[in-house]
Amino acid sequence: MNNLHSLNIRVFLSLSLLFIFTSGVKGQVALDSANRDAKYVQSIVGRAQKIVNGLDITNDYSKKNVLNIIANRYFKLSDIDNKFKKDKNALQAELYKHHFEFAADLSNYLSEKQIEQVKDGMTYGVVPKTYQAHLDMIPTLKEHEKLQILNWLKEAREFAIDAGNSKEKHAWFGKYKGRINNWLTKQGYDLKAERAGWYKRIEENKKK
Repeated sequence: MNNLHSLNIRVFLSLSLLFIFTSGVKGQVALDSANRDAKYVQSIVGRAQKIVNGLDITNDYSKKNVLNIIANRYFKLSDIDNKFKKDKNALQAELYKHHFEFAADLSNYLSEKQIEQVKDGMTYGVVPKTYQAHLDMIPTLKEHEKLQILNWLKEAREFAIDAGNSKEKHAWFGKYKGRINNWLTKQGYDLKAERAGWYKRIEENKKK
């Protein structure tokens, strides 16, 4: 019985060590380039490379995988759009079905901050630019108001990141900017006056 008990312990320890050593191993992410136009693939990889270049990834293996994950995301969005473009409801359902896997795949190699950078890179940096513009335009914004603006912009980005082209991406942000403006007006801000004051400060700073 003691020998059996000892054997079970050794087996358990061996399996535990195997799990420890293999759980951190991630396979190479392949580029989904088969049967695609070579120039199109080159364009998408170049677009993905620009995003990766800003992430400060020091590990070449992780860098390559992140590059392929981003490029593959563009491919998938294009494939979905081509397949369901005549049925908007089916299109949105398919996009939602695959929406969360992108960030999940990136999380194997990137921090939350870096994933945010990827999302901003795929949506023209609208979130940080628009958020900063609101802070500059209305210096008296309260902290909870700043947070609400940022959350809505990030919500818009989740839709925009799945949009098929730049026009559709900007349309999502436009929709949420309208929501933000209406909400700020209800909070008592005179946006026309705030905007005029902002432009005046910009001109004054140019003269300095």
